[in-house]
Amino acid sequence: MKNRADSMLADLKRAGLKLTPQRIAIVREIADDLTHPTAQALFERLRTTFPTMSFATVYNTLDALAGCGLMGKLALGPDSRAVRFDPNTEVHHHAVCDGCGSVVDIPVETDEPAVLPLAATLKGFRVLREERTYRGLCDRCSRS
Repeated sequence: MKNRADSMLADLKRAGLKLTPQRIAIVREIADDLTHPTAQALFERLRTTFPTMSFATVYNTLDALAGCGLMGKLALGPDSRAVRFDPNTEVHHHAVCDGCGSVVDIPVETDEPAVLPLAATLKGFRVLREERTYRGLCDRCSRS
């Protein structure tokens, strides 16, 4: 059985994207990273190995992965300019620490959206998915 990085690379190739050494490194770096990193964070991590790689290469690769459905993009607040990327494509919610900014996945028992008053309020609106974000303080931030 292939690991997540190999599956993502195969899907990128099927989508018609060339598998350059930089793209391969980006995919391998994020495939099992559940910290929901930003493109900037990944760029900083990979810069020592690929000093000539641009930030645009990192962002465009992550954006392509999201466009192929291989990753989620998260904007976790109204003033949040930095998009975070999530390699977990299973249905799940997020808990965000307002102290340190950490993000943790919360598994969901069903992929069916909850019955929302919104669907009844907006005529013709059909709920396709539900995403919840719980905000608070992680254990470490609560103790300090």
